[in-house]
Amino acid sequence: MAKSKTGIFLVNLGSPDSFEPEDVKVYLREFLMDKRVIDAPEIIRKMIVEGFILPKRPKESGEAYELIWWEDGSPLIVITEQVEAKLKQRLGDDIPVSIGMRYGNPSIEAGIEDLLKQNPELETVFLVPLYPQYAMATFETVIEKTKDVILAKFPHLHTVIKDPFFNDPKYIKALAESMKPYITDDIDHILFSYHGVPERHIKKRDITGDHCLKCENCCEVSSPAHQFCYRHQDLMTTKQVVGYLDLDESRYSTAFQSKLGVDPWLLPATDKELERLGKEGKKKVAVVCPAFVSDCIETLEEIGIRGKEDFIEAGGEDLVLIPCINDNDLWIDALEDWSRKALEIAPELERV
Repeated sequence: MAKSKTGIFLVNLGSPDSFEPEDVKVYLREFLMDKRVIDAPEIIRKMIVEGFILPKRPKESGEAYELIWWEDGSPLIVITEQVEAKLKQRLGDDIPVSIGMRYGNPSIEAGIEDLLKQNPELETVFLVPLYPQYAMATFETVIEKTKDVILAKFPHLHTVIKDPFFNDPKYIKALAESMKPYITDDIDHILFSYHGVPERHIKKRDITGDHCLKCENCCEVSSPAHQFCYRHQDLMTTKQVVGYLDLDESRYSTAFQSKLGVDPWLLPATDKELERLGKEGKKKVAVVCPAFVSDCIETLEEIGIRGKEDFIEAGGEDLVLIPCINDNDLWIDALEDWSRKALEIAPELERV
């Protein structure tokens, strides 16, 4: 059978090559100099990154990475490789599959080169940004970087992009079913913790110009803005999972983690929410992080270690970190389904 002329390309956030400060510094520079992460003019962005963040952060972050580093390497990279291997097994040897990272290694360029090694006659790339919700600093930057790389290095390739899948039934099923074993009778509360973003990012991607964070209950009032609204898509993810699991409204809440800088970010903040739950007498909480499909420093260290310490200090007794969907078979089902659908439409694009 001939090799497919469409390749499946999974792109995740990325990770330093090691937890040593030198490698962490290289990674943080690439990450923080992205204009969709710190959305300031380049000269100001460089001043912030080089003058205020990089002198101290690499050592601090390196120590955090060391706490969660696996024998095989960065958890995020290892897990993404496991997903790649499982998807390859599902799709068969005739369909090229590869992974890339927006920051760090393997790069997006290296990932596309890998697809071409598997089939030099490749014509189409099915790009799957491994982020369920749309945000400037995640989904959008992966798309734009991949487009730039293809235009500069591989201009003959077509691109098909998987939309954000925050409300896709197969994703919701995979996420909800992966949570079930951890939601035991002794869990007092379930916290959905999403990676936070500055409020200005939400407003910048409001295509109406007057909806997001500008009207009451903006995420619940139907609007074209929701197509690119990270907050709306987070809340819809929670709503869909809660519906699937039939959770009582009093048993869960949603918060946002990982604030950077002094500007207003989405609220409530995860650390403050854990403190509130502890002070209110909740003894055992479970935390799930649905903005990530792979466990990483933001889940394993920020929530699993520091978040647990904060909760216990506030009066709680135990925090259970619910793993991301990682290489869960239901997640691979979803990726396989999306890939096969892309393979069906790609030949039409290739003939244009």
